[in-house]
Amino acid sequence: MGKHANVQEYVADVPEGLRDVLEKALATVGEAMGVEPALWHGQPTWSLGDKAGQKPVCFLKAYPKHVTFGFWKGQLIEDGSGRLEAMSRQMAGVKLRGPDDVDADLFAGWLKQGRDLESRSRTLDVRVT
Repeated sequence: MGKHANVQEYVADVPEGLRDVLEKALATVGEAMGVEPALWHGQPTWSLGDKAGQKPVCFLKAYPKHVTFGFWKGQLIEDGSGRLEAMSRQMAGVKLRGPDDVDADLFAGWLKQGRDLESRSRTLDVRVT
């Protein structure tokens, strides 16, 4: 996957078999978040700030055999389903291999927690003196 100017170009570049998964996940997450994603670090990302990547909550990233639905503070999300897998730092995500892996009710619960976690977090003001 190369560089993309927007989410639509990103989606168009995903192989057809995974494009259905990505499109369903985009619609599900977009509806639950109530805002459109923006490209940040080359992937569709939902953030709470005024700019892409400012107070990021979650993202979708396509790989050759799956789409990852990930959260920046995902390891802090309570997940009774056991589907979220730890990633680097505080991140966690789930691999979506087919459209049936997109669970609107489950994702809505994770998204609420992710939004709440990010809205409570403070941006550190680091100054060099």
